Amino acid sequence: MKWEENVRKVVPYVAGEQPKKQNVIKLNTNECPYPPAPGVQRSADKLNVEALRLYPDPDVTPLVEELAAYYHVSPRQVFVGVGSDDVLSMSFLTFFNSDKPILFPDVTYSFYDVWADLYRIPYETRALREDWSIEPADYAQPNGGVIFPNPNAPTGLYESLETVEKILQANRDVVVIVDEAYIDFGGESALSLLPKYDNLLVVQTFSKSRSMAGLRIGFCIGSEKMIGYLNDAKFSVNSYTMNRPSIELGVEAVRDDVYFKEITGKIIATRERVKKELAELGFTFPDSQANFIFASHKSVPAKEIFQALRQADIYVRYWDKPRINNSLRITVGTDREMDRLVEFLKTYLA
Repeated sequence: MKWEENVRKVVPYVAGEQPKKQNVIKLNTNECPYPPAPGVQRSADKLNVEALRLYPDPDVTPLVEELAAYYHVSPRQVFVGVGSDDVLSMSFLTFFNSDKPILFPDVTYSFYDVWADLYRIPYETRALREDWSIEPADYAQPNGGVIFPNPNAPTGLYESLETVEKILQANRDVVVIVDEAYIDFGGESALSLLPKYDNLLVVQTFSKSRSMAGLRIGFCIGSEKMIGYLNDAKFSVNSYTMNRPSIELGVEAVRDDVYFKEITGKIIATRERVKKELAELGFTFPDSQANFIFASHKSVPAKEIFQALRQADIYVRYWDKPRINNSLRITVGTDREMDRLVEFLKTYLA
């Protein structure tokens, strides 16, 4: 049809399956297996429903100020969006406007190429090493910007700040985005590099370590100038992106640091235990510093294991893509959930 000639066509991102069954073990979308902080529940019980007839604060002031205080930066250095996907999408739109290609790894978060195609941004991927690590020299060439997750998704591998800084040093004239969706489970944030690099943008999320994937809260921290440009773009698209409940409950999530550290500590402990148990069953995997394990079995194909697990109502993530089609990404759940996973695998692989 003639009108289709002017349609912006793109191959969309495919999210992890959301099973409709009850009583399944859901280890396929990296959600936190524990509830949000107690203060979130208390605040939810007191929500002023009558106030929902009013628009929310377009500047998201309470949450911006809470995040700024927590991370010891100026509120003018913080941008909040509807999940880190919204923040990243807005960042692509705002900062990646060169005629040169942006660069990101070949095995990475699979939304990056979707946004690049959607916004007509040229891009090139750089192959990770055989051990899944980044080769910094691959990013020391003319480009229109750089983005990579740290720890990486889906491998879970963490790059040292030394590696991050090598990439920054080679790219002072473009924006470098470090996507830290999983940083709270291991490694040191690149936030410490912000005073040295005004072209660095660090993106994080409430969806994983703060147990709030259902509320969609993401944020980034950068120089005041960068955040100013992001806000200009946001207010040119939608002034009221963050709803009132998300702002109020997000503030409570940040305030309860004791609970935050308790929950991330639990997940880390479970991850390290399950790594040992999977290794005993013949799996190999990168040394994950995220809330998931990217595992391959020595003799049984990943797709076969994925299908068997699904039949047993245990959901993990599988991609039929080059380089990763013999690996499963397994979210770290509760100890009870992981025990059931391991017991199934022991029986199935026997």
